[in-house]
Amino acid sequence: MTTTNSTVLKVMNVLFWIAFIGLCIKTGALLTSFIVSLFVNPEGANDLYLGLSLVDLYSYSKSHYIFTASLFIVLTGLKAYIAYYVIKIFMKFNLSRPFNSKLTDLFLKISHIALGTGVLAIIAMNYTKWILKKGVTVPIEWGGSEILLFAGVIYLLALVFKKGSELQTENELTV
Repeated sequence: MTTTNSTVLKVMNVLFWIAFIGLCIKTGALLTSFIVSLFVNPEGANDLYLGLSLVDLYSYSKSHYIFTASLFIVLTGLKAYIAYYVIKIFMKFNLSRPFNSKLTDLFLKISHIALGTGVLAIIAMNYTKWILKKGVTVPIEWGGSEILLFAGVIYLLALVFKKGSELQTENELTV
């Protein structure tokens, strides 16, 4: 492994740690402000996280507010969970022997989690479109199609790693 590849992998590892920590903080902040808006101060719905305002939805229906905010919190948590598995990939990745069953399993887990996250995001997007027809705006960008695309790409990578693992094992047995 050259020093350039090693440096790039280390930088990517640090960037994914930053993304993971950021997503965990975002999930925690959303959850905390959501709980505060429900039990302490309903005005908290005006600024859940970095200007996200669901006060119109809260005024329209508390149950719709709870459902929408819960979906957003769960989706953010699932994105953090995916980032956690990417960090695990960096911990197990060895460029001199890149194909192994542990990495294949991690890629498959990420693709399954991303698929579920994408489906949930599309459900949430359609739910907010339905709410919009009632005259209430929900300023959340769910990104379901992007997450599904990501899930498909990761699944293809999992298949490539599975085949590479099989070939690498076969190659070691023939030597």
